[in-house]
Amino acid sequence: MKQCPRCRQTYSDENLNFCLEDGELLTVISFEPLTSRYSDDPPPTVLLSEARVTNPANWPHSPPMSPSAGHQNLQQQPFSSPAFVQSRDKTLPTISLILGIASILLICCYGGIWLGAPAAILGFLGMKNVDRDPGKYDGRSMAIGGMVLGGVSLLGSLAFAFFAILSSR
Repeated sequence: MKQCPRCRQTYSDENLNFCLEDGELLTVISFEPLTSRYSDDPPPTVLLSEARVTNPANWPHSPPMSPSAGHQNLQQQPFSSPAFVQSRDKTLPTISLILGIASILLICCYGGIWLGAPAAILGFLGMKNVDRDPGKYDGRSMAIGGMVLGGVSLLGSLAFAFFAILSSR
């Protein structure tokens, strides 16, 4: 007698090694002495006459797959190469966000002027790309973040420069 430690399902087939419900390794629950149960011999190899069907086409528990727009139905083409999905371009929003973060860190050294302005411009361009062609471009939230950080650091650096000019007089 064997039992699944996860779902507690018991099986009387001694040749079965894995639970049919969740695939967990079955443990022996017989009342024989411990020395005979835990020997150094490996379990016997089971030879099957044919392969078990694990995913038949007419499986009663799973709904049939319907092809949707842009996706291939993998059950219709079982031996075709997998379709690779090309990721959308996030270059401009990523650069905008990186420049925006760097400009915030260097705001006291007038970094907002030299890094904040390009961050805001690239963020604006990245957001326009996403609005124009959302199937090709992505990263709208990164573009907005880069624009905001760039604008804040640009204004902050200009304020630092203004106060530096006023304090020198």
